[in-house]
Parts: sequence; structure tokens; C-alpha cells
Amino acid sequence: MRSDLRLVRYFVAVAEELHFRRAADRLGIAQPALSRAIQTLETELGVALFVRSNRNVQITPAGQVFLERSNEILNLMHRATEDVRNAHNGRVGTLRIGYTDFAIAGPLPTLLKDFQERQRQITLKPQHGVTLMQLNRLAEGQLDIGFVTGPVNKNGYEEHPVQTEAFVCVCADSHRLAVRQSIQLAELANEDFVHGSSTDWQHFYDFLIPLCRRAGFTPRIVQEAFNTAGIFGLVSCGMGVTVLTEKVCCGLPPGLVIIPIEDVTERLTTTAIWRRDHMVGPTRHFVEYLRGLPNPSSSI
Repeated sequence: MRSDLRLVRYFVAVAEELHFRRAADRLGIAQPALSRAIQTLETELGVALFVRSNRNVQITPAGQVFLERSNEILNLMHRATEDVRNAHNGRVGTLRIGYTDFAIAGPLPTLLKDFQERQRQITLKPQHGVTLMQLNRLAEGQLDIGFVTGPVNKNGYEEHPVQTEAFVCVCADSHRLAVRQSIQLAELANEDFVHGSSTDWQHFYDFLIPLCRRAGFTPRIVQEAFNTAGIFGLVSCGMGVTVLTEKVCCGLPPGLVIIPIEDVTERLTTTAIWRRDHMVGPTRHFVEYLRGLPNPSSSI
């Protein structure tokens, strides 16, 4: 069979109108041309699709089956056309997103959900990783966008702040400071600290260590953990205290206490980062979405 989509569309118009003149007007062609097209289609199929009389047109049982299949074909072509256009415009594909403990404890889940509702044909693939790991994956093309502790200020990359949060102290509820409403950072000078490893948590340490040194001490880190869950577990065991940020401390396990640090006004920023040469497809749409959000500093 050599019929093309043009003949299929002509057939559907006649089948829906059951009137050649109205169908011809709807298609914007002459009625004789439409009649010849339907005859060509019937010849190719070897069946009558319509029963014609001077008064009306009726669709045959074979025509009814062909109408159902024709609608399926046209709907499939419509979806294929939309998919091709969306793919060309970057609205179809996969977006690989890295995140830290700090990012996932903040507004990131809400942002991803909102973006997914706007761009349903983009598949989101979040991946946990510390800042250093995410930067390596971005460089190797294994991530499209990362949510890291920043700013990073890396050549060839662009960034956008997503959240800022205050530093707080976390200790066991049996610790001597647990009854305090707030503390000054210098009061932790003689405490044992629990934190992430200096290698994996390098970017967080770039903020924490200068804060402590300005308060007159260098934190004595006696235990290290892979992530914040591990840190909380060690702190709850009485291994030491930790300084983290307010959002990551929401929903603490039992036995832990958050204490505000009154003399630290600096805030930790989580920033979205991506390669400047990778602003295509889903990444471009996600960056445009992020740039349309309110500045996180305005909510402080």
C-alpha cells in the first residue's frame, strides 16, 4: 500500500463529516479532488470505505476499522512531532543533578518537584556527593549540574546561589552546654569536634576553620564521618560537638540539641554550579528556572 498521511487525513475528515463538501471545505481543497483521493485510497486498500448516495454518505464496517487505526496513526504522528520539537528545544532528556547534605536538607527537594511539574518530559536523576566529588563529576561530564558548598569561583563554570543558612552548634543533650539558649564560638575552644573528613569536606572546612581561628582557636577534630547522619551519630555517643548549619540540623535524632552561635554572622551558601560549555538541553531549562527564583539572601 502506497497511501500517505495526506490520504489518511482526507479519509478522517470525510469519516467525521460524512459529507464530501463539508469535508472538502474543512480541508481547504476542491470537492472533486477529495473524491478522487478517497477513490485512490479505496483502490489501494481493495475495500469500500464509504457507501455513497445522492443524499448521504455512510461509513462501511471496514471504513470504521480504518478510521480507528487512522486516528491512532495521526495521534502517534502528532506525539512524534511534539517529541522531536521538545527534544530539539531541550525539553526531553535526562538531567543529572548532584547534591550535598546541606542542599538536600534545604529547598532543593521543593525546587526539583516544582521543576519536574513544569518539565515532565525531563527525567531528573539526583546523585549524592560532597562538593569535591561533584566538581570532579562535572569536569568529567558525569553530572549536568551540582548543588555544592560555595561559592566555588572556578574558571569555565557558572554559579547561582540557592540557599544561605546560619552556623549552629550541635551537642548531646547530656553535654554541659546543652542547657544554654546560645553560645559564643570561643566557648567551643576546648571541646572535641566531630566532622566530615578534611578531604571530602574541604569546601566546608574552608568556611569553618577561618571562623574558629577568628574566635582564637583551631577545632580539635577527634572523629570523622562520611556524612551528617554519621556525624550526628558520633555526637550522640558523646564523642564531641559539631558545628554545622541550621537546615541540615532540622529533624535531629533524639538525644541531640541545637545551640545558636550568637557571634557568628557569616552564613553558608549552597550554590548551583554548571559548566559554561554545557548550557544546552535540559541543563539550560533548569538554569533558566533557577535564575527566575527569588534571591535566597532576600529571605534572611
